[in-house]
Formats: sequence, C-alpha cells, structure tokens
Amino acid sequence: MLEFFSQLHWAAVVQIVVIDILLGGDNAVVIALACRRLAPAQRRQGVIWGTAGAVLLRLLLAAGAVTLLKLPYLKLIGGLLLFWIGAKLMQPESEASERIEPAAQLLGAIRTIIVADLVMSIDNVLAIAGAASAADAGQRIWLIAFGLLVSVPLVIGGSQLVLRLIDRFPLLIAAGAALLGWIGGGMIASDPAVHQHAVFGPAYAHTVAAAAGAALVLLVGWGLKRRAKRG
Repeated sequence: MLEFFSQLHWAAVVQIVVIDILLGGDNAVVIALACRRLAPAQRRQGVIWGTAGAVLLRLLLAAGAVTLLKLPYLKLIGGLLLFWIGAKLMQPESEASERIEPAAQLLGAIRTIIVADLVMSIDNVLAIAGAASAADAGQRIWLIAFGLLVSVPLVIGGSQLVLRLIDRFPLLIAAGAALLGWIGGGMIASDPAVHQHAVFGPAYAHTVAAAAGAALVLLVGWGLKRRAKRG
C-alpha cells in the first residue's frame, strides 16, 4: 500500500480533485432539486445513495470516455434529456405524488439523480480522464476513483446546503432548472453531429445555445406548472 502511494502521480491527483470540486456544483444542485420533496428523514438517504450511484457510473464512463464523446448524437440526446429533467424538477408536488409510498419517492429521487449526473458527467469525465492520462496506464483508473471519492463529501455537503437554501428561497428551484437547461444547450452545441453546421461555427454559438437551453427549460417548466394549476 505504501509503495502504491509513493509511486502515485500526485500532480494528476491534485488536478482531478480540483476538476471534481469545480464541476461538482451543478451535481449538488441536481441532487438538492431531486430530494427536495422527500421527507426530512429520507433526504440524507437520497443524497447518499444517489451520489453513490452517480460515482459508480462515472467510473464506468471513465473507461471509455474518449470513445463515447466521439459518438454523434450522444450529446444531443443527453442535452434533450437534461431539458426534460429540468422542466420536470420545476413542477410542484401534486396530490397524486403525495399518495406515493415514501420508499417509491426515495427510489424516484435516486433514479433522477443518477440519470441527470450520468448525462452531465460526459464532459466532466473527459476532463478527469485527460488529467489522469499523465500517469501510468495502470494507475489511471485508481486516480480517477481516488479523485471521485475525495469529491463525494464535497458534493454531499454542497447538496445539503442547497436543500436548506431551497427551503428558504423557492425561486432557487427555477435557477437550478435553468442551470440544467444551460448545460443541456451547451452539450447539444458541442455534439459532433451538430457542431459541424455553419451556424455553430462562431465562438459565441456555444454560449447562445446554452442560454437558449436555459430559457427553453424555464418556459416549458412554467408552462407545465400553469397548466397543472388550471387542471
């Protein structure tokens, strides 16, 4: 064990931890939004299990990150999925959802966390894999695992903080949904099948697409909320 740590590429470890910290903010927001409807006793379980599932999937993604990112339409599908998740998370709790068993609500929150994190982690995993590439091939998966494990308590702590803020400032729900739309729009603009079109050639096209994604999620989310209230 001591030999392993002595041979570890610590510069790569530091880079991976910093990347996880910088990119963990949006994950904390998703976790908080997905768990906000749970009973207080279930919130911690949702955060912990949702984060654990997301970390496991990130490790699996890391093995084939470069190949995955070259697949056309993958980011496009992922961006559209984030639009749907963002609009869905803006919806208030309905009378029907109040009758759902607590265990089913917890599983639903965990599922939402894992799916959203999986989609958002496509770019994140590539950055982590790039940082790990400086190390020996045998150490790379361990470096990625170490970096993710270090970031877990930070993401859990951040999501708990966001949950408390959402309880006090409900408007943050819309802000979190807009963040998912922003990420989704940026993902769609950078998809290999989409990026080749001339309209996405200018340097500002990515920012415009991200802003359009955020606006779309807010419009759809508010539209669904109004229709639910009228219904």
